[in-house]
Amino acid sequence: MKRQFVTLDVFTSRRLTGNPLAVVLDAQGLETAAMQAIANEFNLSETVFVLPAERSASRARLRIFTPARELPFAGHPTVGTAVLLACRDGGTQERRMVLEENFGHVTCSVMPAGDRGQATFDLPSLPKDGGPPPSANEMAAGLGLAGNDIGFGPFVPSCWSVGNAFVFVPLASLDGIRRAKPAAQFASVFAARAAFLFCKETTDPGRDFHARMFAPQLGVTEDPATGSAAAAFAGVLARFAGLGDGGHSIAIEQGYEMGRPSLIRLGIMIAGGSLVAGSIGGDAVIVAEGTIEA
Repeated sequence: MKRQFVTLDVFTSRRLTGNPLAVVLDAQGLETAAMQAIANEFNLSETVFVLPAERSASRARLRIFTPARELPFAGHPTVGTAVLLACRDGGTQERRMVLEENFGHVTCSVMPAGDRGQATFDLPSLPKDGGPPPSANEMAAGLGLAGNDIGFGPFVPSCWSVGNAFVFVPLASLDGIRRAKPAAQFASVFAARAAFLFCKETTDPGRDFHARMFAPQLGVTEDPATGSAAAAFAGVLARFAGLGDGGHSIAIEQGYEMGRPSLIRLGIMIAGGSLVAGSIGGDAVIVAEGTIEA
């Protein structure tokens, strides 16, 4: 049968930049294998399948797939789908909605504006420490870098997760970020975890960090904007950045090396020296609509 889909560019207000997303709106009756095949057909970092909510208080249930496997939670699909559903609901008033994902219920605040909008969601859980990272020399070998490229200031490599596991790799310079790429040793070094690289030097003024994300084992060689990594990055900042109590707004640029500049806004709340809450926000704009036979 023909199923309606929409594509959006997420974590950007300009079409043909940011992170592309496909959303299949008529997903009822699709088996998991069919969803995976459709995601592989779109061949974007993620494809969302929208299903009826299981709770009356929720707007919809989402299933999220990379070209290689299903994810329990992801940031740019949450932002993009929230904006799309709010645009389809009509109106221009800010509203809240709950999206059911495999990792849990995600509460979003959405401001639609015709064919685009902004969405911010509360972290479905606080970041969890993922245990010891690979050594700096191992990570350097897996990324085609030198050992002295790894680390800057108070930041050292660490592992964190909000639904998806990442190794966070601080790099000393923007030059190092640009030179990085998955090398032959990547799979043996990072195993099932994706690599999120970040540095303090940025391309555009007013940003706090520049980032790249590699996950070839998920069928995503590089991602233009990774909301679930930014969510877990809250754990990195809470541990290493020396943030004081109160709210903090962090702007993360990503996707520049791919020609897909993106901007992720991370909100962090610290109380008593500990991370107590966080949020991820960004823009999204509708690009195309159509049907797929599946």
